[in-house]
Parts: sequence; C-alpha cells; structure tokens
Amino acid sequence: MIDYEREIKQRFVKEESAMQIDAELIAYLEDLSRLSLSDHEKKRLTADLGDILGSMARLDALNTENVPERSHPFDYVNAFRDDEVQPSYDRALILKNAPKSNDEMFVAPKTVE
Repeated sequence: MIDYEREIKQRFVKEESAMQIDAELIAYLEDLSRLSLSDHEKKRLTADLGDILGSMARLDALNTENVPERSHPFDYVNAFRDDEVQPSYDRALILKNAPKSNDEMFVAPKTVE
C-alpha cells in the first residue's frame, strides 16, 4: 500500500514547516482523487488549501504546554443511560403494513450474493 502522506511530503514540502501549494500538487491531487477540475476550480482549490494550511500553521503556533490532552472537548465520562427493557410497539401491528414479512421481521430482497 502506498503511503500517500509520506509521498506528498517528499514531493511537495520544500521546507520542514511549509507546504507549497502549486499546480504540480493540484495536478497530483486531481489524479489521486480521479477528478477532472476546470482551471477555475484549480485556482480556487489552490487558494482554499493555502487558507487551510495557513489556519493549521496558526494553530500549530499556539502554546499548548499547560493544556491537558483530550479526546473530547467536554468532561463527560459516560452519558449513556442504563440499558433497560422498555415497552415497545406491537410487532404484529408494525408488520401488518410491510409488503413482505414473516412472523418476526420484514423480508427484504437479497442484495448480496
């Protein structure tokens, strides 16, 4: 399997901290994604990717030394309720409107061989 991130860094990162968004990178991404972009779309993508990388560079410059690592922005540990059996709809009533059913479930056409 090709490591696309490494390949992009080797081909397009001229300095350690700055990635150059140019026509060569846009053509590579266009080929990689199997898209065909117009000249207008290529110019817009170049500008958009530049803006995105600029935003990432600003975030990268933030001092996060005293900020604890988190996997979620909130302090919730577990917001799930207990799994308890609750009353439900009558199965026969629900299956009555199905085009095809057996005694317990809907019957759908087979989609995988």
